[in-house]
Amino acid sequence: MILYQLMIPFYAGGIMIASLFNRKARLLIKGHKQIFKTLKEQVDPESSYLWFHASSLGEFEQGRPLIERLLKKHPECKILLTFFSPSGYEVRKDYKYADIVCYIPFDFRFSVIKFLDSVRIKKAFFIKYEFWPNFLDELHRREIDTYSISSIFRPEQLFFKWYGKGYANALRNFKHLFVQDRHSKDLLRSIGIECVSIVGDTRCDRVIEVASTSRQFPIIEKFVNGNPTFIAGSSWPQDEELFIPYFRGKKNWKLIIAPHEIHEEHLVSIENRLEGNSHIRLSKATMDNVSKCDTLIIDTIGLLSSIYRYGHLAYVGGGFGVGIHNILEPAVFDIPVLFGPNNRRFNEAQELKRLKGGFEVTDAYSLRILIDKFISDPAFMKKAGRAAGDYVRKSSGTSDRILGEIGLD
Repeated sequence: MILYQLMIPFYAGGIMIASLFNRKARLLIKGHKQIFKTLKEQVDPESSYLWFHASSLGEFEQGRPLIERLLKKHPECKILLTFFSPSGYEVRKDYKYADIVCYIPFDFRFSVIKFLDSVRIKKAFFIKYEFWPNFLDELHRREIDTYSISSIFRPEQLFFKWYGKGYANALRNFKHLFVQDRHSKDLLRSIGIECVSIVGDTRCDRVIEVASTSRQFPIIEKFVNGNPTFIAGSSWPQDEELFIPYFRGKKNWKLIIAPHEIHEEHLVSIENRLEGNSHIRLSKATMDNVSKCDTLIIDTIGLLSSIYRYGHLAYVGGGFGVGIHNILEPAVFDIPVLFGPNNRRFNEAQELKRLKGGFEVTDAYSLRILIDKFISDPAFMKKAGRAAGDYVRKSSGTSDRILGEIGLD
């Protein structure tokens, strides 16, 4: 742990240097400067808060159903929501179910103490991979019940190495860990941690809620016009290199692309790849011109989870980069899901592959073979879609089980 304490200044300093030329790092530093100002202005000193911390947007989506179910049962509760990454904070800084939204400070002991002195925390919830040793130590010292939600553990993590005992001790500060699978529970037991329950992924609750209230888009219905439709969600350039060439010649299929980043440079690069295909951006589409196009580019955020309802086959990006994005969003609509090879850390991907509802592609050839199979065998595509949807439905109810175990049901 001495090494950890020494590394924090180097990490924080690295982000400050990166902020000179990196937008996300710049947003992070800017947000950190506002943390204690925000708390001073917004904290009610007479109230206690339930603190939910998520690294980024994906982790927030795992904590979100817990927050919203909790408030339905206990509307009097006050919620503090923190993020580490700008990709979470910038999108959800106006989240209506939180009383306060801000960044979490770096894990320096002095900033931990200042943060916890600024707001009265009743219980704390750290989502998935969030393990901050100094925060966990101080929360435990103050006898604040702290929980790990929807976490996953793997043998290669530092906790399970002979030289990682100090980090493993930080996990003992959790009152309870709610993990996604049996393997995680067994790993924690191997280092003497027994306060563990297997509950699955809270995101299943969230995507079911979204599907049940998903928006309808007449203009997208007009675009699809009864044709089989391939939806590529949260795509990156590495993903687009694979599926765009395939669909250039598939005039009987419609293609919807919802890129992960919708800045102009990325949108133009997609349009250049689509040369020869009639395409249009959603922002420029009308009921008169949209049906004449083969490809629709979604250049607005916040719509993708509802748009999947119009698909027959989905591809979720990120698997050729840092990791796949949310594959449960299309799966809940009974759609087979394709994704890239960087999916080992995602339990839902492994389960969907096992159940033949999710499929890994490694290059353009494997993608072509797989989609050809779906197109030539509609019964296979329907069966795969049903397997994907059944997995999500059978995995629901996680949030209620967690609230029951911590006495907030």
